[in-house]
Amino acid sequence: MTRGISPDWVARLLECPDLQRMGHHQRVEDQNLGLGWLYYAFGRILRSRLAVVIGSWRGFAPIMIAKALQDNLESGEVIFIDPSLADDFWKDAARVKDYFRGYGVANIRHFPMTTQQFVATGDYRALGKLGLVFIDGLHTAEQASFDYDAFSGLLEPRGLVMFHDSMIVRPDKVYGSEKAYGMSVKLFVDRLKQDPSLQLLDLPFGHTGLTLLRKLDEEASRDPYDWLDDGPR
Repeated sequence: MTRGISPDWVARLLECPDLQRMGHHQRVEDQNLGLGWLYYAFGRILRSRLAVVIGSWRGFAPIMIAKALQDNLESGEVIFIDPSLADDFWKDAARVKDYFRGYGVANIRHFPMTTQQFVATGDYRALGKLGLVFIDGLHTAEQASFDYDAFSGLLEPRGLVMFHDSMIVRPDKVYGSEKAYGMSVKLFVDRLKQDPSLQLLDLPFGHTGLTLLRKLDEEASRDPYDWLDDGPR
């Protein structure tokens, strides 16, 4: 198995117009994966055996994260949760598996359901620790809150949560004009920023931005110069 991202793999990924959409800041002209580099990098850095991705138009984020976990020696897996509300793209299990394998990733387990449905399953109860949670489902503050609460308690000590479409409030018609609703993930992220036990960083790239979240631990809250007082001088 070839590890790492090759120029040919990037080119193949960017050949699909649908994988260039939805605010991940890609650019075909210079074969630039945009925020995809970040998704892949954190997957490699965290070296987790398990990540959760909630929602994706055509799978860009789960592909990038799965590629990272597959390239690690730990050979991690992505749990991908998407009920296919926008259209029927994620409805056929065999087609979904073949689609991801076409991009060289065989470590994505897809659940065609909402997070509310998934948390009622044995698969949810059997989850271990998570290194990365990517939240990009229904873009409301209420759903982002439910998604976060469902998985944040399973984070590894240095795990990360990524909120996509997190820096703007606006109408969203991804499910069709008759189902338009307000994109309001930012409102939930703003509430999380008031929690002193959390560290958040907004990245204003793509159409609507990305926010990274980590839980502060005791080590992180220590005076960074405490080590100067440790041990003999």
